[in-house]
Amino acid sequence: MIALSVNVNKVALLRNSRDTVIPSVVEYSQRCIGYGAHGITVHPRPDQRHIRVDDCFDLKRAINVELNIEGNPFSPAMPSSRRGVSDYPGFMALVDAVRPAQCTLVPDANDQLTSDHGFDLARDSDKLRPVLKQLSDWGVRSSVFVDPNPDTVAIAADLGADRVEIYTESFARDFEQGRGEQSLKLFSRTAEAAYHAGLEINAGHDLNLDNLPLFSGLPHLAEVSIGHALTADALYFGLEKTINLYLAALQNV
Repeated sequence: MIALSVNVNKVALLRNSRDTVIPSVVEYSQRCIGYGAHGITVHPRPDQRHIRVDDCFDLKRAINVELNIEGNPFSPAMPSSRRGVSDYPGFMALVDAVRPAQCTLVPDANDQLTSDHGFDLARDSDKLRPVLKQLSDWGVRSSVFVDPNPDTVAIAADLGADRVEIYTESFARDFEQGRGEQSLKLFSRTAEAAYHAGLEINAGHDLNLDNLPLFSGLPHLAEVSIGHALTADALYFGLEKTINLYLAALQNV
């Protein structure tokens, strides 16, 4: 079974557009779980423009499935500029305090609109190794965000990672141009290389109801993280139907 982890950042972004608690990130997450989602993903950035520090603690207390916190492990502490919003303690300090089931390391800069590349594992290995060791000591499953590259993905295993999350935007763009099956070959080789190195495989970014049925054939795929498209689809179909459609696209039902 391929696990569906719902990224709830866009729900937090909608809430933050007003001085309100609506929509509730926790209630939305609980409904996703009730409709069959296997996990919840959040990406708390230092400026807290969507998911906030307090959301992470609230979700840890409120949900009974995997909580995946993703972000840049080298993001430092940052004071909050908004009344009533807790200061950002730094990414690793937040992970230490929350202790999620999984932590996905992503090399995003503070000013990025969204994640747009994976770690260069060869270049960044000296920085990542102690971070991965710390996550292991905390009992937090680690995943490293990587570009599809079968020649370098195995480095993550040597660094001590439990999983890699393969960045799928290039597949999504190729799919739109009718080259999805050809694009999937590179991802499949990357997944095979990761699997044979002892890693489990996650994937995410721009996956949707159109391209997911093809992508779900990726060998050894354990989990997908989907937020933007799923949240948009819920506006049209309703949340329960949308979750069911994504589970069906993953061939889980």
